[in-house]
Amino acid sequence: MSNAKVLPLVEPADGQGVAPCCPPLTERPMSADEAETAARMFKALGDPVRLRLFSAVASHEGGEACVCDISDVGVSQPTVSHHLKKLKEAGLLTSERRGTWVYYRVEPSVLAAMGQLLVGASAAA
Repeated sequence: MSNAKVLPLVEPADGQGVAPCCPPLTERPMSADEAETAARMFKALGDPVRLRLFSAVASHEGGEACVCDISDVGVSQPTVSHHLKKLKEAGLLTSERRGTWVYYRVEPSVLAAMGQLLVGASAAA
């Protein structure tokens, strides 16, 4: 059993999509908890293989990808599985087993939250 924490994404009160786990970087200084949450996400994406896998899933037709379609990133299959597990533990990917294959997807709320975290004050207006 893993003790990894998933990035908390919540529905804003106005119902206008998903609020990020943390405020935009330009809005105010982050609290220690917010910084820890964002750091987990960035740490997971800080590895080139993980970033390639995340991009492969996010850009795959239909918004999801079978592990069999995205495993050609220059490392062995067990290493691909390890990296996909790390992305899942960081809350960046979800997965579903279908028969012998596992399908991964990036939830739209995750991309929205990441974008809102990195948006500048002038772009948010």
